[in-house]
Amino acid sequence: MTSEKKWRLPVEAYTSQEWFDKEQELLFSKVWQFAGMLEDIPNVGDHLCVRAGLQPLIVVRGEDNELKAFYNICRHRGTELLRTTGKSKKMIVCPYHHWVYGLDGELKSVPSQKEFPGLDKSQMGLHPASVTAWKGMIFVHPEVDAPPLSEWLADLPDHMGPHQPEKLVEYDGVRYQYDIKANWKIFIENYMDGYHLAHLHADTLNMYEHKSQRYTYAGRHWTFFEPLSKSYKKNLHKVAPMPVIDHIPDENIGAYVHMLFPNFGITETEVGWTTLNITPIAPNRTLVDIRVRTMPMTTTQYNSGWMRWSKWSKVQEPNPDADDPLESHDVMLEDIYACEQQQSAMRSPKFEVGAVAETLERSILEYQAHYLDFMEK
Repeated sequence: MTSEKKWRLPVEAYTSQEWFDKEQELLFSKVWQFAGMLEDIPNVGDHLCVRAGLQPLIVVRGEDNELKAFYNICRHRGTELLRTTGKSKKMIVCPYHHWVYGLDGELKSVPSQKEFPGLDKSQMGLHPASVTAWKGMIFVHPEVDAPPLSEWLADLPDHMGPHQPEKLVEYDGVRYQYDIKANWKIFIENYMDGYHLAHLHADTLNMYEHKSQRYTYAGRHWTFFEPLSKSYKKNLHKVAPMPVIDHIPDENIGAYVHMLFPNFGITETEVGWTTLNITPIAPNRTLVDIRVRTMPMTTTQYNSGWMRWSKWSKVQEPNPDADDPLESHDVMLEDIYACEQQQSAMRSPKFEVGAVAETLERSILEYQAHYLDFMEK
């Protein structure tokens, strides 16, 4: 896709409730969305609740141990059936009038069924949706006949790093949620902005060679790579803050960063495999849920790793309690600061995007073009 060298979105795209509502209808209700990890629902009856734009969905592991997805809407009066992620349900029971559905979505029983003469339970099962798994991640689509996820991903898998997330571990306490006072697109545009890496993150991301960064699009999905800096790579196994992933060939080591259109990030590095689920909450509010997988390690290994890293890089261990986010030594807090500043600036009549870097910000313009393909239909 070619891209004109100008900002495509008006301020209203980041501030207007009307625009936000249109996104829910025309974008998020029409695409594959991340729902969770396979390990979140390992057993029969385990379930996840997720929204895809305007559509409330359930993902459940059925009696046959297969994933199934349904609309989280009772066929009687539309009540939400399940409210949270849960374990080992044998049936799905509506809390309002106790209509009971099986894990296959079929309507099993109706209290006082004589009150519904002629009711055919076989025609009143839950409305199905699409669900599939890829690299241990679960994705859902509101349409039961949605194009396959493999088709939606295009050639993105060819650009992924050599990481094998199934060999890595997600530890308790290594999951972070951030409630950001900024529009979701501001956060995503920051995520894809190659220009800010050497500036906002001059200290916190100094282990990468920003001058050698490169990106491309795989279908609608953005994918990025930059190698380790020479000094960091030379001392990698001595100074890395966490155990280096043992199945990455030396010639392929670096940062692989991906944005699955429209709102799901994957970051693959020398020491971790991270997902970022970016959920729009309001025009000026975004929830980011970050999950990190690493090599198996002990608490002692983790703590000593940060000590080695601090000594080598002169950057202290992240301190999320720092008064100044730019002194927190935390990449995420630095990004949040920048995003919230942009959102605040949009209230001023003097706000404008004065220029766009020809190569290092071009990816944002291309993303906006893909976004407008949905919004202008």
